[in-house]
Amino acid sequence: MKAAGIVAEYDPFHAGHAWQIARARELGAQAVAVCMSGDVTQRGGAALLPPAVRARAALAAGADLVLALPNPYACLSAEGFAAAGVALLSAVPELDTLVFGAETPDAGALLAAARALLRPGFSEALAGALRGGRPFAAARAEAAEALCPGAGALLEGPNNNLGVEYCKALLRQGSRLAPLPLARVGAAHGQPGPGEGGFASASHLRALWEERGPAALAPYVPAAALALYKEAAGAGLDLDRRAFEAAVLSRLRAMTPAGLAKTRGTGEGLEHLLAGAVRRSSSLEGLYAAMKSKRYAHARLRRYVLDAALGYTSDLPPVPPYLQVLGASERGLELLRGAALPADASLARLEKKSTACAAVAAAHAAAADLAALCRRVPQPCGQSYTQKPALP
Repeated sequence: MKAAGIVAEYDPFHAGHAWQIARARELGAQAVAVCMSGDVTQRGGAALLPPAVRARAALAAGADLVLALPNPYACLSAEGFAAAGVALLSAVPELDTLVFGAETPDAGALLAAARALLRPGFSEALAGALRGGRPFAAARAEAAEALCPGAGALLEGPNNNLGVEYCKALLRQGSRLAPLPLARVGAAHGQPGPGEGGFASASHLRALWEERGPAALAPYVPAAALALYKEAAGAGLDLDRRAFEAAVLSRLRAMTPAGLAKTRGTGEGLEHLLAGAVRRSSSLEGLYAAMKSKRYAHARLRRYVLDAALGYTSDLPPVPPYLQVLGASERGLELLRGAALPADASLARLEKKSTACAAVAAAHAAAADLAALCRRVPQPCGQSYTQKPALP
């Protein structure tokens, strides 16, 4: 391994993330590039802290380059999220390895499962499992198991599941990056308390922050990150969850079923389900509960709600068309020489590169502006265009 890439949310950056960067270096990486979610996340919500704060935390812990995963891709399903991250990291010439956490750190097994999901017979097997009334995740595992014994159990782990999607993206895109899964250490994904070794999950840290403020994260985050978090909290840059709920609901209440039908991922009357639920819901959790159905996973509903509020349609390019630099060391800037996509720290310059770049930049800014309004001290529009990167 010469140089490693990592796809992450860092919501927030914590000791487990620092361990992953350090471990990549121990295994031979001379440089580490991170593709990090921007203002929104896969769970269909806004990030606790702005991307600039999280990028600086990653750089302080040893990352050389932090690229933005544009907001329209940061809130996709695991498949879309992985495909976008792999496409961006594959555009960085020196990177040769994709590092990620997994419950089963066996690259061969993850690649075998990925190949099963890409086989022509998988769609038919999945359709058959769904006709049996199984939830999507269970049906997917059943179909994968039929084509690749052992794949079903593998897909039960949330990190394994994302790892398989990374492998799928690598195979589909013909990427030169080699997958390197690392055993997830400490707390499991979403674990409500600290895990082995004192590590804690990002969801637990977000809950701690909401209950007791950033100081409560001290045992679980690097000292440099904690200093950045306290500074951000002092400026009121942490998320006001209730403000985010009100902002999303107000947008949805102003939309018609015809308008909602343009949202990407619409199908099987999902727009009517949302239109009816939003009229009788006064919170996002209440909205998700009102939309609950065997047909739709909770995670899909959360993402669909956010997509609708942001006006995201299927017209967006399947993967990001540019590399936006959030921060870099001198070594990180060297990684970008000869990049296969336009690379710049300025979103204003990037959006002028092509019509695809302009469309993605506008969609990215829409989510950034919504998140900015929902900080504890609301921020003005346009910061995705004016925020200065962390550069040497």
